[in-house]
Formats: sequence, structure tokens, C-alpha cells
Amino acid sequence: MRVREYRESDLAQLRAIHTAQGFDYALPDLSNPLFVTKLVLAKDDAVSDQPDAAREGPLVGAAFLRLTAEAYLLLDPRAGTPRQRWQWLLALHAAAERDAWQRGLEDVHAWLPPPIAKKFGKHLARLGWLSDDTWAPYCKKL
Repeated sequence: MRVREYRESDLAQLRAIHTAQGFDYALPDLSNPLFVTKLVLAKDDAVSDQPDAAREGPLVGAAFLRLTAEAYLLLDPRAGTPRQRWQWLLALHAAAERDAWQRGLEDVHAWLPPPIAKKFGKHLARLGWLSDDTWAPYCKKL
């Protein structure tokens, strides 16, 4: 087995692997510059007497890492009225959304602390955020 950088010529094999997995999401656009890691796993062709680079067999997997953003909101709960804090949040939200879009990001994620998740989640939903309870989030600390 050999891990190497993705090449455009790998796309057909990766489409076939993606289809075989049967997951309900489209294969992402791997030409998107937000994909900062693109690695494939290829079998070695054991019968070949070619040098290592030429002994590569079919692809059996791939790993891709796409940049995204994690949202943090700091808003003083002691300042202003609830209505004022909502207006301040709206201003920050609009500015941060524009900034993220101008930087080329495609999505932003927020993890809400359990004590505020239900109530504040409703506010986020009003602003177009989606609660995705169908996918289980995991985090890898590096």
C-alpha cells in the first residue's frame, strides 16, 4: 500500500469508490482550494517488476481535509437590554458572514454549550443556521 498526493487522473476511481459507499452526499469538488490535504491510498502491483512509482495498483481509499471555520461569539450578558444584545448579535453576525465569504470559506460551524443550546439554537435557526443532528460530529486534537 502507498499513500500519495491526489492527482486529477484519480478522479474516476474516487467517484467509483464514493458511489460504492452509498452515502447521501455528493463527491466534493476536489479542485476547490479549500481542500488543503488530498491523499489517496493505492495498492501496490505485486506482480510488476517496475520501480516503486510504476508499481502502483488501483486506489482503495482517500482522505481529504477542507478548511472550514468554527464560530465563537463573545457578547457581554451584563451590557444593554436583551433587545440591544440581539441587535449587536445581528451586526456581528452579518459582518462575520461577509468576512468569511470574502475569505472564500463555504461554511461556519458552531458548537453550543448545553446550557444554552436549546434557546440560543432557536435564535441561530432564525438566522439561517442548520442543526444537523443526522451526522455525528467528532474532533481530532492535533
